Amino acid sequence: MEYITIKDEIINEIEIEKSRFICHLKRVNNKEEADEFINKINKLHYKATHNCYCYSLYSPSYQKCSDDGEPQGTAGVPMLDAIKKANINNIVAVVTRYFGGIKLGAGGLIRAYTNAVSEALKVSNLLRVKEYTHYEIE
Repeated sequence: MEYITIKDEIINEIEIEKSRFICHLKRVNNKEEADEFINKINKLHYKATHNCYCYSLYSPSYQKCSDDGEPQGTAGVPMLDAIKKANINNIVAVVTRYFGGIKLGAGGLIRAYTNAVSEALKVSNLLRVKEYTHYEIE
């Protein structure tokens, strides 16, 4: 088995129409680690308008995403699509939005959340992981 993931935890911020989008990326190995990271970011940014997330695991293959109150399909799915397009696995992304007073509309939200993840991935150090089966013979 072989897959690409990120080496280090990343925080990257972009501003769109006065709204702040803070993307947190972290390498994870399972659902529990992903959920723990999501909860950590929710506590850190508890005053934020939204904390949308997605994660993708390689083995066993599993994906999950949430719009956290944004219109359905405008945050979590576009974030997950950005990760899939980059072919990254065993990763969790949480994008925190602080609303700036200007509504972006569905298309604007999709672009904003996609860009938040894509820009964070651009500054990430990538890591190729190869998993091997270890055998011992006596």
